[in-house]
Amino acid sequence: MPVPKTLARSALAVAVVAAGAALAHAISGDNAAYVQALDGPAVAAFTYLGAKHMVTGVDHLLFLVGVVFFLHRMKDVLLYVSLFTLGHSVTLLTGVLGEWRVDAYIVDAIIGLSVAYKAFENMGGFERVFGWAPHTRIAVLVFGLFHGLGLATKVQDLYLAEDGLVVNLVSFNVGVELGQFTALAGVVGVLAWWRGQPSFQRSAFGLNAVLMAAGFLLAQYQLAGWMLAS
Repeated sequence: MPVPKTLARSALAVAVVAAGAALAHAISGDNAAYVQALDGPAVAAFTYLGAKHMVTGVDHLLFLVGVVFFLHRMKDVLLYVSLFTLGHSVTLLTGVLGEWRVDAYIVDAIIGLSVAYKAFENMGGFERVFGWAPHTRIAVLVFGLFHGLGLATKVQDLYLAEDGLVVNLVSFNVGVELGQFTALAGVVGVLAWWRGQPSFQRSAFGLNAVLMAAGFLLAQYQLAGWMLAS
């Protein structure tokens, strides 16, 4: 069966975005220099930084797209997003305050694999290949922990002042949630509309295959960086 043009265009767009995601996901030099110069609580600055980081964190957003892809009811969307939020909030705060030292490349590679995992699940891959399916809620929570750890590694690179650190971290996390909510509102709206179109059933499997490929691409990029840095 020929691939629809919309699917081909979407595949190209996701591949291009994923290829640059690791670069876009780092906190920019200007933003880093600004917040590192702050001493004391700076709620507005860190809230903005958190929101911007989430919106440009394509790996996080692709995972969330996979999570909500087949969720029809808003209460289910809120449940799964809340589990993800709980996971990444815990490891973001404890990772920075506890001064956990983890390899950012490895964590980001796992985050890339989380995208591939969720897309594979959406395709029914676990039932087809293994005859069973993991518990989706637990998986979303666990991967949320890794996503938060990835955020923690980015914040640790900033060498922030101790004065006001807790307030600034909470503000950063609030900003992440605001950015996540803003992005998801658009995604959920588009998916709700698309599910009513005949093209959804024809293209859903293919787009999740593209999403899975993007996740593997992200993981490969990070592992390549890890090997070069080792």
